[in-house]
Amino acid sequence: MLVYFKECSLKRSAWFFLALVAIGLEATGLYFQHGLGLQPCVMCVYERLAISGLIVAACIALLSPRVFLFRWLAIILWGFSAIKGLLIAIRHTDYQLNPSPWNQCEFKPDFPQTMPFDQWFPSIFAPGPVNCSESQWQMLGWGMPQWLILAFSVFTVFFTLVLLSQFKRTKTQYRSVFK
Repeated sequence: MLVYFKECSLKRSAWFFLALVAIGLEATGLYFQHGLGLQPCVMCVYERLAISGLIVAACIALLSPRVFLFRWLAIILWGFSAIKGLLIAIRHTDYQLNPSPWNQCEFKPDFPQTMPFDQWFPSIFAPGPVNCSESQWQMLGWGMPQWLILAFSVFTVFFTLVLLSQFKRTKTQYRSVFK
């Protein structure tokens, strides 16, 4: 099984699929905001940034997945984004399931001064006047952060498999011309 994931990590099609899924999630969030009028909270903005990290990771690997540096840089960014997104989604779910005055998110995103994403891309990363404990949307009894826990968990599982597969040696097959 690890050989299969190693071979997949060397192909552009697998990285394209990762980019496509992450772009689909990002587009869904933007549709909820701009199409349905649901305002994102600060945690939603952080979750969007984690999804953007997955898109950037896939784009790095799409440059040349067989080059060691590109592939490993993409895998590391993928893992960081998936795990960080999972932790943020879990905290966001906690805010919604256990609302209290001392369990709330910030009013403004806490981006570094050198990377103020909310100022650079306000239509994507600027939060609305919404509290993180408010649930604006549900499907099958789950809110958005609960669905994102599922999505980031899947990203994390596949990241782990791909990471472990990188240490698996693949057999080089030599074809004999005179057989």
